[in-house]
Amino acid sequence: QVQLVESGGGLVQPGGSLRLSCAASGATYRMSWYRQAPGKERELVAAITSVGGSTNYADSVKGRFTISRDNAKNTVYLQMNSLKPEDTAVYYCNAMALTLRGTTDYWGQGTQVTVSS
Repeated sequence: QVQLVESGGGLVQPGGSLRLSCAASGATYRMSWYRQAPGKERELVAAITSVGGSTNYADSVKGRFTISRDNAKNTVYLQMNSLKPEDTAVYYCNAMALTLRGTTDYWGQGTQVTVSS
């Protein structure tokens, strides 16, 4: 029942910045960002838990990307700095919700991020 609404993608020059936002309509345990570039598997970019705010990052984005969460708004953000052409991909918001049977994953529609001069 969780719905995700993404925004913030676009075209940016190398070295530039973008901020992605993802608003969830229901309670979530963990929210994260994945990305998928042409010819590559979808990979986890960053994740953050609702309780405690523990974060994880892909090695390729450490030091450049920052994930944060506003629990009151049930929104997760991905601040992307020092963008590189290899960051070009479709970025997907993911939300993990806890259920009596375990966990359920929900996905956003994806937003294109293109880093090019």
